[in-house]
Amino acid sequence: MSWWRVDTDTLAGSRFATSPLAEALAALKTLHRGHAAHLGERQWLDTHLAGYRARLADDPVTAALVEAALRRRWNATFLTPTPLGGSDPAFAEELEQIRSVPPAVVLADLAESLNGSLPALLRRDDLAQRAADLLEWVWAETIQPSWPRRRRIIEADIVARTARAALHGWATALNEMRPGMRWLGDDRLQTTVCDSPPLELSRVQLMFVPVTLNQTWVCWDVPAAGGRNAYPVRRYAVVYPCSGVLADDERRAAPKALAALLGPARAELLTLLDAPKTTTQLVALTGLPLGSVGRHLRILREANLTQRRRAGRSVLYFRTGAAQVLMAAQFSGAGGL
Repeated sequence: MSWWRVDTDTLAGSRFATSPLAEALAALKTLHRGHAAHLGERQWLDTHLAGYRARLADDPVTAALVEAALRRRWNATFLTPTPLGGSDPAFAEELEQIRSVPPAVVLADLAESLNGSLPALLRRDDLAQRAADLLEWVWAETIQPSWPRRRRIIEADIVARTARAALHGWATALNEMRPGMRWLGDDRLQTTVCDSPPLELSRVQLMFVPVTLNQTWVCWDVPAAGGRNAYPVRRYAVVYPCSGVLADDERRAAPKALAALLGPARAELLTLLDAPKTTTQLVALTGLPLGSVGRHLRILREANLTQRRRAGRSVLYFRTGAAQVLMAAQFSGAGGL
């Protein structure tokens, strides 16, 4: 297994971050592998896979580059830079991290991915530019049109995991974040089940970066030539799949009788509260405006069908006992679907 020794100060100062580039990289990895993890991902893949494959068919060098850079258990380091962090970084700014990688570094990373055997087709100086161009295409064609909704799902995931950490501690939050990762105790965080040397994370910045596609990887800053790092503090990141899904079909639909009784929006919200959720999560899952979600939740609370409680800085809404009885009657067949 691979693990990081994360000192107390690093863990206490860690934070969640959004990254458009990480989302585009997750999309590239999903397109490259051609496999979907759930229905929403399948629908997205069916829409974009043919176009992606056609683009690579017209560009054999980039096709070979992707094949070399995205191995089963290893990503070429230059292709997965550490996200910049912040609440809303620009995709172009993040992409520049890849576009500006020196050719010698790209070739060394690819050689490492291929265990030292670099094909003649890839012995050239424009590979960083080609990788950036491909990611720019992936972003524009497959991610950017749905980025506002994806960002809402990501933000909802961050709120939920922050609340989880506040209620149950970092160990629980980390154990549930991605397959193969768990807190081992003694300042040790297992990051993957693959064997690699441990890393010491002290006086560094640690980020957790959710993406909406079912992809996960770890990354960290690599010092430039001469041992000089481009950032004042070394940065490490864990990219993980967020808990939201992209297809409404994967959610249990609100019963028709309940929608007739409460109205479609309130019935949908009550159905979604099978587990406590924040308004941010509910906005992401329904696509309703924040004001509308808040208004419907207030009506449900006044009708004694929902309650709320504070978890750290977040407010979680959940069903009351009366609502649980109502939902049980609906889904047992009394209300009809």
